[in-house]
Amino acid sequence: MKAIILARVSTEEQKEAGNSLPAQQTRLRSYIERTSKLELDREFIFDESAYKEHRKEFDKVIEYVSSHKETVAFCCDKVDRLTRDFLVGLPELERLRRDGKIELHFPSDNLVLHRDSPATDLFHFNIAVSLAQYYSNAISDNTKRAFEQKRRSGEITGPPPIGYRSVPLDVQKRTRSNVVPDPETAHIIQKLFELYATGNHSLITLKREAERLSLKGRSGKAVARSVIENILKNEFYYGFAYSKKYNLRYPHKYECLITRELFEKCRDIRESRKQKPSKMDAKPFIFRGLLSCKNCGCLMSPEIKKGRFIYYSCTNAKGICKRVYVPEKVLLKPVYAVFEAFAGIPEAVQERLVLELRTLNEGESVFHEREIARIQAEYTKAQKRIETLLDMRLDQSITPDDYDKKLQDLKDKQYGLNVELDEYTKADHQYHIHVGTVLNLSRRIGEIFESSETGEKRAILNFLLQNPTVNGKTLGFTLRSPFNTVLELATCPTGLRG
Repeated sequence: MKAIILARVSTEEQKEAGNSLPAQQTRLRSYIERTSKLELDREFIFDESAYKEHRKEFDKVIEYVSSHKETVAFCCDKVDRLTRDFLVGLPELERLRRDGKIELHFPSDNLVLHRDSPATDLFHFNIAVSLAQYYSNAISDNTKRAFEQKRRSGEITGPPPIGYRSVPLDVQKRTRSNVVPDPETAHIIQKLFELYATGNHSLITLKREAERLSLKGRSGKAVARSVIENILKNEFYYGFAYSKKYNLRYPHKYECLITRELFEKCRDIRESRKQKPSKMDAKPFIFRGLLSCKNCGCLMSPEIKKGRFIYYSCTNAKGICKRVYVPEKVLLKPVYAVFEAFAGIPEAVQERLVLELRTLNEGESVFHEREIARIQAEYTKAQKRIETLLDMRLDQSITPDDYDKKLQDLKDKQYGLNVELDEYTKADHQYHIHVGTVLNLSRRIGEIFESSETGEKRAILNFLLQNPTVNGKTLGFTLRSPFNTVLELATCPTGLRG
């Protein structure tokens, strides 16, 4: 008689050697070998992590058994190894048994059921099924109670989203853990929300920004567009957890990365783009995505009031700023002052400016090369210390608490060094643009700005301004190189070398 094996294990039981899948398979194979009339034909393995697929797999078992003309031995270690789907499907198994299509073998329960089984064996089977069902229901009740307790205390039941990490409260036992912002990714999540709130970014451009900032998903790969979308939809970042299993939303106790105001602003932008995508794209703003708040560091977002007046206000992602609306025309005043200064560069000092800029560039290039070498050396030194720290942990010459603390300090230092290196690397230290061209552009930049469309004006400002911030209603900024040097030397020609 052909025989099939069914083995099932729950998540917790995977830790128990006696109930593990290999242990069940070994016992069942041994049983089939000892039983001379049985011949192993196929195995069906069930992992509780794939519960959604249980019914589909159960249908495969029924289909397999039904396709054979001869009787098939259905071998399961114990009655309680039957999954809920099998318990639900007992009428189908019972029909197949009565029709002589299957025999039910439960070796560990010392029970075999066939078409002509006596009433006592059927009674024992029904008792075992009832106990298995009771056990399943008890587990379900305990799980619900455990979840309810976690919900009341504001805890999550699964892994935290990107931007957070779990930290064991008991390092030795590792039984409980707290959820805290991840120092390597939390600021990136905040940045994505802030950028999207400006209205100047799509999911695609946010994905590119996330890749630039080296944001990785749980698989260790770059985040996909769908992940970015889920991040923007996840209420966890401003204080609410969601249980998919129980379809329940509840407040959590962990530190928020953004404010509810910022989340809702991003949500409104998403919804408006679904309805009127072309209208959103048709309204660029000169300073969109360029300005940050001097007080809290968050981005400034634009709004149109009374149908034609453009104002900027802090996105208030950190919840510490008061709403202040600054007119765009006010923010442009110091920019126009720079344009006027550039336009007033005397032609008589142009040749001396060229010489001065070239001299300054040589010295600055050497400085930046030294700084990059210093940063790289410090990073390598920190990495060697991490490797040494790991050896100490493996040798148990350092406690787990000290190891975690020192490791995090070194990781934080490496992160800061990477940020510093990125700033130096991005800077145009070689001045590939010809100095004469720069001077000519500087003198005409105001004229070019006035004749440009809004999107082109924004590009000019991004090209010219570095770290523009708004303090109250005042715009502050520094000029990017080499324009800062051009303005400094042009407004103080007496400082030029002779």
